[in-house]
Amino acid sequence: MSRRSSGMIGVWAEAQRRQQRQQEAQHRAWVQGQREQERQQRAYERDMARMHREQQAAYRQRREGDARRRTEELDERVAVLTGLLASGCGAPAFRTASLTRPERIEPFAPGQLAHPVPMPDVNRYRAQGGWTAGRREQAQQEAQARYQQDWHAAQAAEAQRLQQLASYRRQYDEWAAAQLAEIRRHNAGIAGMATALRAGEPETVVEYFSAALYASTAWPEGLPRQVAAAFDPAARQLVLNWELPAYDVVPESKAVKYLVGSDQYKEVARPAAQRRVLYRDVLAQCVLLALRDLFAADEFGTLDSVALNGFVDDVDPATGLRAQIVLGTVMVTRAAFGALNLAQVSAVDCLVDGVRGQLSARPDQRVAVRPGRVPDEVGAGVVSHGGGAEPDLLEMDPVEFEGLVAELFRARGMQAVTTQRSNDGGVDVEALDPDPISGGKIIVQVKRYRNTVPPSAVRDLYGTVQGAGANKGVLVTTSGFGPGSYTFANGKPLTLVSGGELVDLLGRCGLRGRLGGGGGGGAAAVPGRAASAAAADAADAADAADDDYNVLGMSWSGGVALDVCALVCRGSRVLSDEHFVFFNNPRTPDGSVRAVNGGAGDKAAIRVSFDSLPEPADRLVLVAAVDPEVNPEADLAGFTEAGIRLRDSAGNELDRLDVSDGRAGETALVLGSFRRRASGDWEFVVGGKGYPGGLEALVQEHGIEVA
Repeated sequence: MSRRSSGMIGVWAEAQRRQQRQQEAQHRAWVQGQREQERQQRAYERDMARMHREQQAAYRQRREGDARRRTEELDERVAVLTGLLASGCGAPAFRTASLTRPERIEPFAPGQLAHPVPMPDVNRYRAQGGWTAGRREQAQQEAQARYQQDWHAAQAAEAQRLQQLASYRRQYDEWAAAQLAEIRRHNAGIAGMATALRAGEPETVVEYFSAALYASTAWPEGLPRQVAAAFDPAARQLVLNWELPAYDVVPESKAVKYLVGSDQYKEVARPAAQRRVLYRDVLAQCVLLALRDLFAADEFGTLDSVALNGFVDDVDPATGLRAQIVLGTVMVTRAAFGALNLAQVSAVDCLVDGVRGQLSARPDQRVAVRPGRVPDEVGAGVVSHGGGAEPDLLEMDPVEFEGLVAELFRARGMQAVTTQRSNDGGVDVEALDPDPISGGKIIVQVKRYRNTVPPSAVRDLYGTVQGAGANKGVLVTTSGFGPGSYTFANGKPLTLVSGGELVDLLGRCGLRGRLGGGGGGGAAAVPGRAASAAAADAADAADAADDDYNVLGMSWSGGVALDVCALVCRGSRVLSDEHFVFFNNPRTPDGSVRAVNGGAGDKAAIRVSFDSLPEPADRLVLVAAVDPEVNPEADLAGFTEAGIRLRDSAGNELDRLDVSDGRAGETALVLGSFRRRASGDWEFVVGGKGYPGGLEALVQEHGIEVA
């Protein structure tokens, strides 16, 4: 009995030990798991700390890299200024040959018209099938009929190709003959100019050497080029006033440093004495470089000497009025100047001692020197280029203004003539672009206005273009256009050229013109859209530090190209044309609403400073319209899954706003509007009204004049 009990106790004891070992193993596993979890947590924390340090180090490196790049840019600007004369001496000399045009005409390229229409192969029209002789004969007749039909069709197509090719060839021959005649007329004029240069004809001499200064590649971008000159044929001396750069051409800052503690950039000021010395050296280099360009361009030995007065267009400290202040002057002969090694001289010493010129001791304070001889004292007439000497387009005779516009088209390689003053049918200039592919007849209307051109003028031009069967219409004005005009012209063969754009085009083509203003080098404020652009630039500078705004990022599915616009309204009426933000007016005058680049996933975006919206405004309406130039046949049926992401200035997403899908047949849609509550807060109300008439119909309903 005792043995059996002892055996049972042994079994029970073994079970207890086994259970105890299992519990101990489980406990050890739990302890090891806890230790592993703690180890992983510590490793994670170390990784996060390392990542944070690396991010901080990378951010600091980026900021320090930006500071170094800005410092390098300053050093590069100074290096360009200090090496102006040495590098300029390596520029090629201006020659009359550079003005001639090669007698090369684009070859005749008819494209597919050059390839004959392939004729059908009779061997491919064999009879197929037929168990009996009668059926085989019928199949043969059907095959022959198909061959005859295809052969006649190919012959007709070939005849049409030959006719089109002959017509195209005639057009090309006429265009090529006109181009060649124009090139030869131009080259004959250059040859005549060379003859006049040899004879010392004063006006030709001045025009040629002025062109030499303007065409010189020795001058870096941004330096002024304004000249007034006269030629004394008896003394064979060119007398000119040449504009010099202002004091701000020398960077005020010497370096940019990054301050880690405040996370800000600090600009290190350039020592005033160093800046003054560098500016004086730059002025001396400019005078010597202008002399070098003039003597190097004198291929016919027209000049015996040059009298040059370098001036800045600035406020005279003695009178407080804007004037041309002479800071450097020199009179030097060809022989004396030719003996210099300009690449090795000290510019100031060379100008003052080497050629016995004068240079202001304190040009930074606009202390003037007395010029030896000025163009007005020369008997021949003074010819001026640049600055205020350009004709004022606003005061120009209407006939002369139309002639200038025609000359602009001719300078761009087109044939252009002004029309008769009576019975012109609303056409001021007729132009022909000879490009065989993109060219054609162009109708040009000219509006010498001071106020904004009304949309009715744009609509009238479109009617004239259609009536005349022209390829394109261009409306040129000295003022500007409103949103209604741009909206109507969008998607149509119309080009609107505002006053500011006209001045820019004239300058690019070597023609002269300015908008208002008296003396001095700059044009006065440009009316219309150019003035709005200037106001926008000023507003940009004023609110550059403003970070109290939201970004409305638009997204949608479908491949249709859309223009997303915004209207600042009181009720259902826009405050003014300038408060319609769209592709040709990217911001309101105060900058409170503007089109910006969207973030990741956005196809368009509008930036809004709600607190800065004008006091009368109580609605900001968002609209979308099909781009008629990209998708002329599309509607809004593919505008689906649309939404607006509302983000703060830091890019954090605050809300997602759903908008209505588009519908077939509609080309413009009100997405929704933000409305001001009585409390001053803004709430979003979903829109949904569509317009089959596109953006034009939509903005008309909101009070913008289009027709």
